[in-house]
Amino acid sequence: QVQVVESGGGLVQPGGSLRLSCAASGDRFSIYGMGWYRQVPGKQREFVARITSNDSSGNTNYADSVKGRFTISRDNAKNTVYLQMNSLKPEDTAVYYCLVLLYGVATNYWGQGTQVTVSS
Repeated sequence: QVQVVESGGGLVQPGGSLRLSCAASGDRFSIYGMGWYRQVPGKQREFVARITSNDSSGNTNYADSVKGRFTISRDNAKNTVYLQMNSLKPEDTAVYYCLVLLYGVATNYWGQGTQVTVSS
């Protein structure tokens, strides 16, 4: 029912920045929330950031490891969420996945992931 596509990943030097995008599309749906997770080989997928409702005030959450460096935002008209990543560190290297949650639907919709590599 819903397709989720991430983009914006790439290779960046430590201290650099990247902006990830995630767009959701489908026949008809209402988005409750969108978020970002990341995963490295051999490790469990971990939470990065999420945003809910129609505004961002008081409705965003971040993992402690990215607070002050990453910013999540949402464009409801475009069903798109963004993750601005600043001051990137090598430990931020991972495949970043977008999660979409819908009202009245139990299924979690995941994107295919986009690779972020932080290295000199």
